[in-house]
Amino acid sequence: MAGPTAAAPGRKQRADAARNRARLVAAAKQVVSEQGATASLERVAREAGVSIATLYRHFPERDVLIEAVYREEVDSLVGAASDLAREREPIEALRLWLLLFVDFLEVKQGMSEVLGTLIRGPEPLFRESSDRLAATVETLVRNAEEASSLRADIQPLDLLRAIGGIANVSPDKNWKQSAVGLIELLLRGLQE
Repeated sequence: MAGPTAAAPGRKQRADAARNRARLVAAAKQVVSEQGATASLERVAREAGVSIATLYRHFPERDVLIEAVYREEVDSLVGAASDLAREREPIEALRLWLLLFVDFLEVKQGMSEVLGTLIRGPEPLFRESSDRLAATVETLVRNAEEASSLRADIQPLDLLRAIGGIANVSPDKNWKQSAVGLIELLLRGLQE
């Protein structure tokens, strides 16, 4: 979604405005992870080192800020898969990406209240991000299968569903540790 400080078509956003936006999104990720979607926007601005007016110039509503954090998290997770696939053995790339997926779920939990009530509704946002994440895990699983590191009968989305299930079923403070253990268990069980 283009915010009020988005550059006009054909014009590049000022460097300081782009930096401020990036700092606000990073600060919001941290604050929302700690306090949930109702976290103080004043604290977000303070953590980003900008004024509350600057925050509102970039993100006139809380929903717009939360959506920006969510989109950036999805972009980062999808981008990490390419880097991991290039730098690691296929099974290790998949394992490390699934660990990043757990971190993504942790951030997403903090935003869930607002994500569910976005003005345009969550449907297009979730469908787009779900499709991108599904394609990403599919590629990583197929790479591991082709390298004979995993059995060939795996449904890639089942890995995400299993890990996501832990985040949703037991959202206590230890769910992350359980999710990491599940990743190790699943991958050991699915290796050839």
